Parts: sequence; structure tokens; C-alpha cells
Amino acid sequence: MKLTHIQFARNAVVVAAAAAFVQLALAQASAPVSRAAVKAETREAEKAGKLTPAGEGARPVEKPTAQSTKTRAERKAETLAARKEGKLAPAGALPDYPKNSKSKGTKTRAERKAETRAAVKARETVPAGEGPGAPTK
Repeated sequence: MKLTHIQFARNAVVVAAAAAFVQLALAQASAPVSRAAVKAETREAEKAGKLTPAGEGARPVEKPTAQSTKTRAERKAETLAARKEGKLAPAGALPDYPKNSKSKGTKTRAERKAETRAAVKARETVPAGEGPGAPTK
């Protein structure tokens, strides 16, 4: 079916009118809110802890409402005992960090230093600033 120029123009006018009607209807549904109302809502959200922190942080999570059954002194005593037994995970981003820091190597300090000096002399070490984590220009 071929549309004539008149039919095409009539259809275009109907579509434009419908689009304008939809925009007007949506504009009336969202009435402007006063500045005082917005400030009050923000204060309430801040008190409830529902505001997103500044920066690239994640959305806030609900704070747990359950209370601990242990006192602070009991938790501290457990942590100290776990530290003495070597059961605490090390701080930092290395998950395979040696758990027993008292383990001894098979070489003495003097042997390790001699090996390092020999490697530097033979140019087998990576020069400073050129390793895999070095900044690029």
C-alpha cells in the first residue's frame, strides 16, 4: 500500500501530537519538590545510614542489629591468643604469605648477600625502576 504525501503528513502530525501529549502527562505527574523538602529527605537518609559514601564506594549495607555475646575484653583476649598461635591471617594482599615467620631458610645471610652481589655483577638482576610494576612513561 502506497501512502500519498497528504496521508504521510497526516500520520506525522498525529505521531508528533501523541508525543507532545505524553511529555505533558509525564511532566505533570512529577511535580517539583521544594528545596526544604529535599534537604529534609537527605537529612533523614543520612541519619538512617542510607546515603552512598563519597568516592567510588559501594552502596551502604544494612547494619547488623544482632549484638555480640562477648565483651570487648573477651574478643581481645581471643585475638591475642590466636596471634600467639600463628592462626591470624597476615595483613596485606598476599594470600600465600608464609604463616610462620620464624621459619629459617637454608642459607645464611652472608650467603644470600654474596649471591646477590654476584647476580648484580653478572647483570642478572632487573635494574631499579624497570621491573614489572614500574611506571611507564
